[in-house]
Amino acid sequence: MSESSSPRAASFPSSPGDPRVDVTQGGALLRSLTGPLARWLPRQRWFAGKGRPLAGLTLLSATELLPCDAPGYAPGLLHLLVRTRQSGPAPAAGDCYQLLLGVRAALPPDLMPALVGRPSEGPLRDRAVYEALYDPRLAAVLLERLRTPGRLGALRFDRAPGTEIPHGLTARALSGEQTNSSVVYGETHILKLFRRVSPGLHPDLELPRALAAAGCTRVPAPSAWFEASWPDGGGEPLTLGVLQPYLAGSSDGWQLALHSLGSRADFSSAAHALGRAMAEVHTALAQTLPTSVLDRGQLEQTATAMHDRLAQAAGAVPELRPYRTGLGRAYTALAGYARGGGDCLAQRLHGDLHLGQVLRRSGEAHWSVIDFEGEPARPLADRRLPGPPVRDIAGMLRSFDYAACQHPDGGSWAADWSRASRGAFCRGYAAASGFDPLSTPEVLRAYETDKAVYEVLYEARHRPHWLHVPMTAIRRLAAATP
Repeated sequence: MSESSSPRAASFPSSPGDPRVDVTQGGALLRSLTGPLARWLPRQRWFAGKGRPLAGLTLLSATELLPCDAPGYAPGLLHLLVRTRQSGPAPAAGDCYQLLLGVRAALPPDLMPALVGRPSEGPLRDRAVYEALYDPRLAAVLLERLRTPGRLGALRFDRAPGTEIPHGLTARALSGEQTNSSVVYGETHILKLFRRVSPGLHPDLELPRALAAAGCTRVPAPSAWFEASWPDGGGEPLTLGVLQPYLAGSSDGWQLALHSLGSRADFSSAAHALGRAMAEVHTALAQTLPTSVLDRGQLEQTATAMHDRLAQAAGAVPELRPYRTGLGRAYTALAGYARGGGDCLAQRLHGDLHLGQVLRRSGEAHWSVIDFEGEPARPLADRRLPGPPVRDIAGMLRSFDYAACQHPDGGSWAADWSRASRGAFCRGYAAASGFDPLSTPEVLRAYETDKAVYEVLYEARHRPHWLHVPMTAIRRLAAATP
C-alpha cells in the first residue's frame, strides 16, 4: 500500500544537528507508518477524503524536530508531509497533509487517546507514535522553533520584526476544529496549523500581514509562521502554520448573538459596530492589495454560474426544487443589472465570513476579525481570487439568520431580531465605508441567494437536522420581488 518517496523529496534525520539523512530511510519510514496512518487518518475531523478508502501514501518530506531515537523516555518529534491516494473508479493523487508525530518508547496514560500506532518495522519499530499537539512538551518545541527564525530540513521558520514571543509558555491544544488544529500558548499566542496544505501563499498569512501593514487594528497581526518547500520543485512554498496574538477573554459573535437571543436583548448596536469593523477591513484590503472592476461580461458569467449551482443543488436536494424558479429570478436580476451598465468592485475578501469569525471582549465594543483562510473546501488559488465585498456581507447576513433559528421559541420575535441585526450591520458598513450594501439590491440578493443554496446543499449532506435553517431563507428569497 505504501509508495516510497523520491530521493529529492524525502528526508529522515539522524541527529539533532542534521535533519536530513540517507534518503533510503524514507521508504523504510513510510512502510513502517503506512498501516497505522491508514487507520488513523480517515478518523481525523480534518481529513477531507472521507468515504473513499486510502489506496496509498507518499512521503514528501520528513524532518526531525527532536531526535526520535533518544534513549530512555525522552520524546521525539517528527514532522511529515504525506500525500494520499484514494481508491475509486479513477484512482488519483489525493491531498497533501501535514502531520506532527510524537515518538516515545512508552506512552503516558494521559496521551493514550492521541495514539496513532506502534510500527512493527522500520526506524520507529515498537515505539509509540502519537499526535504530538496533545503533548504540551512537544507543542512547546514548535513555539521555540518559531522564536528562532531559520531552516531545519524542509522547514523554514520566520518571525515578524520586532515581535515579542515569550519563552516557556504552557501549551494547550484546542479541540473541536475541523479543517485545522490550534494550540494556545499561555494567554498570549495561538498557533494555527493547516492540516491539508497546497502550494501558494496562504490567505490566513497573506491577508493579516497586509492588514497589519495598512495599520488596520481589527485583525491580529502574525507574530511568526513556518513554511515548507514544495518537494516537486514547483517553487511556491506551503504555508504550514501561523502564530498570532491570542485574544484571551473574548467571545465570538455566534456566542454573543445566542446570548442576545436567549435574553431577548437587542443586538442592533453590536451589529452596527460589527458592520463598521468589516468595512474597515475591506477598505484596508482594497488600499493594500490590487483591486479590479467586474464588468458586464464578468457579472453575467457570475449569474450563469449561480444558475448552474442552483440546478446542481436542486438535483441533489429535493426540498429545493419547488423554489428553483423563484430563486433563479435573483440571478436573472443580477444579469439585468450588468446589462444596464452596473458593475462591482472586486478585491481580496475574508471569504468565509460569519459570526463565528469575529471576536469581542466582554464589556468592549471593539470587534476583531479572524480566520482569513476562506472556504477550506475550495482550492487555494480560488480562495485568493478577488471578489465583490458584498459576498462577505451576504455571508454575515446569513449568519444572523442562522443565529435567529437557534432561538428556542422562534416565531416573529426571532425573525425581527434577525431583520434588525441585518439592517444595523449594513448601516454600520455604510457609515464606515461610504458604500451601502442595500444600494445595489440586485447584487446583494444574488449573493445571499447563492449562499443560501450552498447552505442547503451542505446541511443536506452533513447536518440534515439543520436543513430547516437555510430552507427558511430559501422560502423568503424565492418569494421576494427583484
